[in-house]
Amino acid sequence: MIVKNEERYLRRYLDSVRPLRAELIVVDTGSTDATPAIAASYGADVATFDFSRPDFAAARNYSLGRASARWIMVIDADETLRSSSVSLVQAIAACSENVACCVRRHNHSPGVGCNTSVDNYIRIFPNRPEYRFKYRVHESVDASIPAGGGVIIRTDVCTDHDFASDLEARRRKNLWYLGIMEEEVKADPADLSRHMMLVVAYHDLGMFDREVALAERIVRTWPMNPEAHFNVGINYLFYGQNPVRARSEFRESLRLQPDNPMAAGWLQVAEVSVLTGINPGILCSKPNTL
Repeated sequence: MIVKNEERYLRRYLDSVRPLRAELIVVDTGSTDATPAIAASYGADVATFDFSRPDFAAARNYSLGRASARWIMVIDADETLRSSSVSLVQAIAACSENVACCVRRHNHSPGVGCNTSVDNYIRIFPNRPEYRFKYRVHESVDASIPAGGGVIIRTDVCTDHDFASDLEARRRKNLWYLGIMEEEVKADPADLSRHMMLVVAYHDLGMFDREVALAERIVRTWPMNPEAHFNVGINYLFYGQNPVRARSEFRESLRLQPDNPMAAGWLQVAEVSVLTGINPGILCSKPNTL
């Protein structure tokens, strides 16, 4: 795990994984509080990493290079492993298959209603030198798994992730991430995955004009990508006020990938909006794209 000034939550995380009786690798990127000492008190291998040029993938990969166990489980200091998942993780670690396991992360937002969302991330995989993270922010190990002959599977392993309660601090952090992603896209304009993640970042920050413009550019650059057409359709349906164009994009997405139920479902919404003139926002809410 990567940490910086996590003394407030670190014990809770470490307590949640203690039943695994596993090797603990903690990479500190510049803490000024008791974070390193707390990690060391749990028997962790604590190492420092120069983060003067922010690069989360490099820090992750540095931690992987220090690991000696057969399996890796990646988790953050603001997450906890559910007790019901301990035996599942232990069962995975006992097998010898070349598989990478998606973990269900339950994201909890503070405030009234305590909204929860669920996403899936590859967090458990064999300790192999070819399995490494990519990207300076929103780092991902995904591409290296199939490239290394591995198979990605879903599991019932669950973690709980608490978003920070300071909304302005979260926005500042997301803007910082956005700037780094824009640098990455400029440095590698052929990276489709990074372009699509940047679309998500613009959406999350409410930069809808930029979101639509980038989605359009993606479709022009990768015209044979069904996911690109799907996302442009969503943006036109909800922000471009153009259900006719949205319908066209969903149809193209389905032509390229006929078995895509998401594109088929949203094509029906676009059809209703075209025929009735009803705003799609009244018919249903915008989905999480990508």
